[in-house]
Amino acid sequence: QVQLVESGGGLVQPGESLRLSCAASGNVIVISAMGWYRQAPGKQRELVALLTSDGSTNYADSLRGRFTISGDNAKHTVDLQMNSLKPEDTAVYYCNAELSTWAGNYVYRGQGTQVSVSS
Repeated sequence: QVQLVESGGGLVQPGESLRLSCAASGNVIVISAMGWYRQAPGKQRELVALLTSDGSTNYADSLRGRFTISGDNAKHTVDLQMNSLKPEDTAVYYCNAELSTWAGNYVYRGQGTQVSVSS
């Protein structure tokens, strides 16, 4: 069993920053990628940022420059620094991990953390 625990969401004003964190625990052997997705009300879930085990990153084009993903693969953690937040960044943010356990390869998703940007 694997758990992804997210933290760091909240309510901020436009232009402010937030940092999200996610930690994977349980029967994890290796993580090939960890990242963040988000889903706004009435919209489809979309990729925010992804960090692979070799250090490569992938960002949604619209977020590049404002959001930065980082992590520690050995500790099974990933963070998302979000700067200059806008009301349109309001969404539930989900941590996502592609990993291997003794039972096989799986994709796990956390329960989500709410980010609200409003004046």
